[in-house]
Amino acid sequence: MTTWLERWPAGSGSGPTVAVKDLIDVEGSITTAGCRALADLGVPALADASCIAAIRKAGGRLVGKVNLHELAFGTSGINPWFGTPPNPVDPGRVPGGSSSGSAVAVALGEADIALGSDTGGSVRIPAACCAVVGLKTTTGLISTQGVWPLAPSYDTVGVLARDVARVVLGMEMLGVDMAHRALPAVLARALLPARVPVDPVIEAAVESALAAAGLVTEPVRLEAWAEAHRHQQLVLAHEAYQSDRHLLELDGGRGVSRELRPRFELGRNASARELDDARAFGRRFADHLGAAVGRYGVLALPTLALRPPRLEEFGPGFNVLTAPVNLAGFPAISLPVPVGPSRPSCGLQLVGLPGSEALLCAVAASIEAAVAA
Repeated sequence: MTTWLERWPAGSGSGPTVAVKDLIDVEGSITTAGCRALADLGVPALADASCIAAIRKAGGRLVGKVNLHELAFGTSGINPWFGTPPNPVDPGRVPGGSSSGSAVAVALGEADIALGSDTGGSVRIPAACCAVVGLKTTTGLISTQGVWPLAPSYDTVGVLARDVARVVLGMEMLGVDMAHRALPAVLARALLPARVPVDPVIEAAVESALAAAGLVTEPVRLEAWAEAHRHQQLVLAHEAYQSDRHLLELDGGRGVSRELRPRFELGRNASARELDDARAFGRRFADHLGAAVGRYGVLALPTLALRPPRLEEFGPGFNVLTAPVNLAGFPAISLPVPVGPSRPSCGLQLVGLPGSEALLCAVAASIEAAVAA
């Protein structure tokens, strides 16, 4: 099992230590994106990614590159080339992906902050699996220059840490104003369609955490959620194929795992009509979700619909509660909340309007304090 692909001395200074998902360029380091084909090319990055330059300028101390799901194209965090970072909550279960190493590094205290990317849930899912906090940012808020693309329409840079305060610090280092915002009087609570079933134990844990923080909620029906997931996944697969098709042609494609091939085929075979329909639906869904969230400011729902599966049991659909947020381009945060003795925690996801990262973190901090009391 491998969490770190490169380790560097922290160096002098008092700034926080920062782990970097190996999808993000660091000058002089080979960006592998967790893929053997890219690693074999052996081409060091000529410059820092924009987000890394910001972290350095703010005094962050880079301590290494961390592992990820291959090409960021998956949600289990299982990597056939470089090993799978061990889930610190239960080593027999998936760490979540694609930012698996980022979540594990901060969960184990090996970095104060980790940078990840989120295209369909890749920050929030490992955060929920590993009992840490993960913030998916508004699409376009943080530059993805120097970040290996998966699906540019949805790719975002995000921050993971053991608590909300360090996520806020990471965002400030990235140049985002995180001034405290007044908490809303009422939050929306998502009512999902029956075809998006959620473990009732997880639903109860989310509701209990919201109540513990004294947050009043009103139910909001989101009947378009399952359809939003389907459309987002189609466009993601198409753009992923466009981003990485050249890797499939290197050395007969032997440097890309077989696991990814059905997903690339889905993207390759998507018709122009299907893609146009999916993107049009995405615009309508953003309006629909914006209306639901806008009335309250924050929407609450679980991050994962089920407990993280065991490594040998992982199946599709793990991002059904996260990918629609990417379709809309909204920000969202996942934080751990208690479940019970046999299941220590699950992820509570808060979704806000574009640019509401500070509000989301303020609400998350209030919940974090309440469940820790």
